[in-house]
Amino acid sequence: MSSEGLVPVGRRTSLSSYLAALWGRRHFIIAESRAKMSSSTRRNLLGYAWLFLNPLLSVLAYWFIFGYILQTSRGVPNFLGFLVIGVFFFGFTGKCMTGGTGSIRAGASMIKGFQFPRAALPISTVVRNFLDFMPTLLVMVVILAVIPPFEVITWRVILIIPVVILQTVFNVGLACFLARLGHKIPDLANFMSILSRFWLYGSGVFFSIEDRLVDHPMLLDAMRFNPVHAYLTLARNSLLYGVDSEPFLWAVGTVWAFGMLIVGFLFFWRGEESYGRL
Repeated sequence: MSSEGLVPVGRRTSLSSYLAALWGRRHFIIAESRAKMSSSTRRNLLGYAWLFLNPLLSVLAYWFIFGYILQTSRGVPNFLGFLVIGVFFFGFTGKCMTGGTGSIRAGASMIKGFQFPRAALPISTVVRNFLDFMPTLLVMVVILAVIPPFEVITWRVILIIPVVILQTVFNVGLACFLARLGHKIPDLANFMSILSRFWLYGSGVFFSIEDRLVDHPMLLDAMRFNPVHAYLTLARNSLLYGVDSEPFLWAVGTVWAFGMLIVGFLFFWRGEESYGRL
């Protein structure tokens, strides 16, 4: 029997064919994300309520430590709202980072049993966290609306849509990039929790970077290129303060989002043939 036209299982196809196959699996990606989301919540007594309780409890803990004890709230208008946005939005990227790193090893049984574009696994992680993030985003908006001091809602609130889109695009690229690294370096998944903490403290979640680093201009300039800091500031300006964000922040957020998507996806695609060897 002729084998002409057949492709070995796991072999990397052309980029266009790979993207077409990935698009063809879009329903599988969404279904798999929803299944994991449902199974994780069923194991808890409070179920889906933990999607809201976890970030809310984190906000209370961080407010007590940083706002009340360390007084990082000084000079920050509406510090509670500032903190709520920081915790919720950083949590979205942080979960995609840790989940993406272990996505290939977590999906080992699927890789051995089915033929599909392996990028579906880290992308599924981002989709699942996006589905988790959407209801918490609504809760966050309600919190900002009912807890004083009350901010004036302006038309800029709609700008939260492009902010979420940019952050999600960035998360996809980041998850793909880290998925290949996590496959090659198994211990990286353990290191991610430490790296996530450093990123958390360096993104202005608990304090204003501009106020705290005013005496360190070089460090401040470097921190302004932090993509998560850009997304947090854009979200705060749109939802909390109702002011225009400087074009520099939009440029940083956009370049990081699509740059990371291209680099992360291509990096993952080039390692396609290795993911079956687990």
